Amino acid sequence: MRIDVFTIFPGLVDAFCADSLLGKCRASGLLDLRLHDPRDQTSDVHRTVDDAPFGGGAGMVMKPEPIFAAVEAAGPPRPLYLLGPGGRRFDQAVAHELAALADAPSGGFSLICGRYEGIDHRVHEHLADGELSVGDVVLNGGEVAACLVVEAVTRLLPGAMGNAASPVTESFGASGLLEEPQYTRPASFRGWDVPEVLRSGDHGRIERWRRAQALHRTLRSRPDLIEARGGLSETDRRLLEEFPSLPYP
Repeated sequence: MRIDVFTIFPGLVDAFCADSLLGKCRASGLLDLRLHDPRDQTSDVHRTVDDAPFGGGAGMVMKPEPIFAAVEAAGPPRPLYLLGPGGRRFDQAVAHELAALADAPSGGFSLICGRYEGIDHRVHEHLADGELSVGDVVLNGGEVAACLVVEAVTRLLPGAMGNAASPVTESFGASGLLEEPQYTRPASFRGWDVPEVLRSGDHGRIERWRRAQALHRTLRSRPDLIEARGGLSETDRRLLEEFPSLPYP
């Protein structure tokens, strides 16, 4: 998959995507991450990419010329998304949509990172194909959001993760639930024991317990996810009765 990111701080994105799973995917060629700095398309000595807003107001606005020139020089894969608060909410479903673009004719997608008080609206109107938001928070720029999108999408690509089941069983996976609590050795730590069912060797019971705990956790922390699935099934209700919830802080 090819992902192009347009940012005046390419080093921020490059450093984040250089290690761990993303670094391995880049090294293997599974992820073709290309970074483009709009400053490279400027002609003045200060490499200016921002200016005061028409009509006055606080802060500066990113100019359209360097961004248009950077995109036109790169010929990036489409769709091309702005990262900003007014866009479609980026979630696991959108991550799957973007990951599927690896098999599309474009072979990927592109992201534009804003800075300052925003981007000239002509970029929204005449260059971008849409906008993505990673949440109702204010960031200094789109780079952190771009890293989040790149990681969430890349880990869904076939071959990206060592265990092919991981993207299916984790939170927001195929079940639409939060992931169940996890334990590892030692079986007893400071008097706190791993649940007996996980040490029983009864794999059918373990799977039922895991499903029940995922339901309990989702009901407690994200009931909206249960509603989005159409509520609890009769099987779900029986599992909740069979296995009580673990304590949570």
